[in-house]
Amino acid sequence: MASEFDLIARYFTRAAPAGLLGVGDDCALFPVPPGEQVATSTDLLLEGRHFFPDVDPKALGHKALAVNLSDLAAMGARPVGCVLGLALPRLDEPWLAAFADGFHALADAHGCPLIGGDTTRSAHDLAISVTVFGAVAPGQALRRDGARPGDDVWVSGELGAADVAYRLLDGQYPADPALLAATRDALEWPQPQVALGLALRGIAHSAIDISDGLLQDLGHILAASRVGASLHYERIPVAAALASMDEAPLRRAVLGGGDVYQLCFTAPASRREAVLAAARSAGARAARIGEIRQQAGLDVQDGQGRTLADLPAGFDHFPAA
Repeated sequence: MASEFDLIARYFTRAAPAGLLGVGDDCALFPVPPGEQVATSTDLLLEGRHFFPDVDPKALGHKALAVNLSDLAAMGARPVGCVLGLALPRLDEPWLAAFADGFHALADAHGCPLIGGDTTRSAHDLAISVTVFGAVAPGQALRRDGARPGDDVWVSGELGAADVAYRLLDGQYPADPALLAATRDALEWPQPQVALGLALRGIAHSAIDISDGLLQDLGHILAASRVGASLHYERIPVAAALASMDEAPLRRAVLGGGDVYQLCFTAPASRREAVLAAARSAGARAARIGEIRQQAGLDVQDGQGRTLADLPAGFDHFPAA
């Protein structure tokens, strides 16, 4: 039977790029370009909480890194490297091989090599921890506290599909194989908007990635920037697969659904063409969905200018009683 060190060598050890010391020593070593800052983020994924036990391991390897790269994208940081922690309840080498394939493929695509980590045995379920490191010049990071009155509110990509796929898999909605097939990739294969984050440096005033729902995550920008916002529901880009859904679950998915990993950002109204050009250069879609205002609060208006009531809440691991 393979030992812990055999598994690391077989599935997670690769030749480090020049200038990096990767897997195999007590610490990894990596350089940051002179004058730049290190951006870092950690996410913990737990079986039964963040993913279903029967998820495709290749997709899980992809997503484990994608959710962290999305944080770098939201800061406008260029990926440098990452470390991976795995707590495994059992040894399953075909599973590990597929997980590693998904992880390394996304790491290669974004220049974010695996340079360290740890493996251990779990008493029960699978747990995955990933930490990413990026680089960004001082003053260029896209922080949450930079939104200003008069800014436009933008969102990349399309919303809603991941939430619907989750609820179908969780049994909250009646089985619908066609709808699940059309939405599942949004949940299990999110595409971090790293190129867009880099392209928005010097244009956007603030940004965040949408992990817990559009309204909740935009609310973090508003709180940090001490401003408010109005959104126009009909401008929000909705996944085409959801066209036939009833309005109530659709609105919940679009405004409150998590696992999106697109960017929500603000930029001056005078930079609209620059935003669209940045999105084109990154191969992304950007939609202008609202405005930042001085008055605190967040409201959503329908196509007739009426304020929507009973807005959905986003995801919270520890909701108030």
